[in-house]
Amino acid sequence: MQNLIKIHAMRHLARLLAKSATFMAIALLLASASFAQDKNCALVLMHGKWGSMQNLVFFEREMSTACTVKSLEMPWSGRRAYDQPYPVAMQEINTQVKAFRTQGFKHVLVGGQSFGTNAALAYMATLGDADGVIALAPGHSPKLMYDRGISKTVVDQARELVDAGRGEEPLTMDDLNQGKRRSMRMSATTLLSYFDPAGLGHMPATAAGFKKAVPVLWVIGTADPLYPAGEGYAYARLPAHAKSKYWVVEADHINTPEVAAQGTLEWIKTLD
Repeated sequence: MQNLIKIHAMRHLARLLAKSATFMAIALLLASASFAQDKNCALVLMHGKWGSMQNLVFFEREMSTACTVKSLEMPWSGRRAYDQPYPVAMQEINTQVKAFRTQGFKHVLVGGQSFGTNAALAYMATLGDADGVIALAPGHSPKLMYDRGISKTVVDQARELVDAGRGEEPLTMDDLNQGKRRSMRMSATTLLSYFDPAGLGHMPATAAGFKKAVPVLWVIGTADPLYPAGEGYAYARLPAHAKSKYWVVEADHINTPEVAAQGTLEWIKTLD
């Protein structure tokens, strides 16, 4: 009788082990599928002028359902206050793009809001190692500032200092952001890199200078100062791509990322 009980117990244990092995195999398959999905998309996200990573918390959280997202604090943040010139900012972006490549991500996107978009365009025109761009409420227009005389005198002075080999000398200027002005102090080299009307900050030129054609989602709000310029301002200058999209939303410059979050997710899913 005891032997019979032991036999039944052993058979029961064997069935449990078999089920456990099956469950383990299913779990491993699901984990593998999840891992593969996580590795499909990564996004380098950048804030706007005088902002911080906190400005895009909602958008980052929404995008994280489709991509692994890394928000960067860039030199134009309120805290950093242009502590590095624009070419160094390009390298900061590239460091994160390379990190995602090393981790095995298939699609690495760059993007951001306002100045973050400006940087994404500049990145594609200089280094170009990304697979798509999310351009939310594009901003920072040094040519417009220069033409209006807001920065002309100090930009010309910065150019003279750089040409004379004195780019390390500091200058003070009034920076402009959505109608607000703020006094900023930085080296002549740094100032010229961001505010040269024909430099890296000039979006029509960087859009036309992409190293390769990639899908671009260009989102502009009807209450955005750049909205009247239309597609011809910079979007139409991009290298043609079948999955690029110019999207007008009912929003202002600040809340465009929030308004466009769901539509951006849907666009990202079309890139697989």
